[in-house]
Amino acid sequence: MNPTRRRARAGRWFIAPNLAAVAVFMAFPLAFSLYMSFQRWDLFTPPTFVGATNYRDLFTGDPLFGIAVRNTTVFTLGTVVPTVLVSLAVAGLLNRKIKGIGLFRAIAFLPLAVSSVVIAVVWQFVFNTDSGLLNIMLSWFGIAPVPWLTEPHWAMASLCLVSVWKSVPFATVILLAAMQGVPDSLHEAARIDGAGEVRRFVSITVPMIRGAVWFVVVISVINAFQAFDLVYVLTGSSGGPETGTYVLAIMLFQQAFAFLDFGYASALAWVMFAVLLVLTVVQLRLSRRNAVDQ
Repeated sequence: MNPTRRRARAGRWFIAPNLAAVAVFMAFPLAFSLYMSFQRWDLFTPPTFVGATNYRDLFTGDPLFGIAVRNTTVFTLGTVVPTVLVSLAVAGLLNRKIKGIGLFRAIAFLPLAVSSVVIAVVWQFVFNTDSGLLNIMLSWFGIAPVPWLTEPHWAMASLCLVSVWKSVPFATVILLAAMQGVPDSLHEAARIDGAGEVRRFVSITVPMIRGAVWFVVVISVINAFQAFDLVYVLTGSSGGPETGTYVLAIMLFQQAFAFLDFGYASALAWVMFAVLLVLTVVQLRLSRRNAVDQ
């Protein structure tokens, strides 16, 4: 047998277990959920084919879907924009060559090692209206207790704050790695021309890492769009006070495990998947365009 063919066959045998795992744990569940999105199924009776009824009801007959889309959009914008801005600032500070910078980097990356549920539980104590740390600190300045998790607008703001705190370390890692690849000669030339540190950061560093910035934006949007654990622990499975934090992931959870309408939940899941797929394609095209420009 030709050595090239022998190596190719050996390679296929090596990747066969991984392909089988993908087929069992990804391809089959995806295909099954797509099939179920055209069915009505409560887990206890046989599925009934309903065609596109689930999708039609989702877009035209369910007012909660509109609320969930609105809240998800607000949560996504309230998370992504601050995450990108704060991560750029933190990465810029951590990119400086000063004594002890390694310790500051380790501290900044600590939240990456903590699970989302633990983070949410800790922040739940911080946001407690009666005895929370945040309200205790506000009382020192004569400010009345704020209903962080019991009033719709404050609940969404609190949720965005925790999400940003959780998302910044990962985004900072990506941006810091990109910043360290920017040639020092560019900064040196700008410094000789009289450009200040902020001007160099805005005019040189940020344009040179725009591919990484777009990657962080898309990843942050995807994570915010799929947010469930933080919302569930902080504000409950009903979407918080007066559906103030009723996002799409909470709606999906309710339809599947509270109302046992798995067909309807599958349709919602595929709508969310379609949106995330579009975002991924956009990110890939922007990355390719950035690679060509550079």
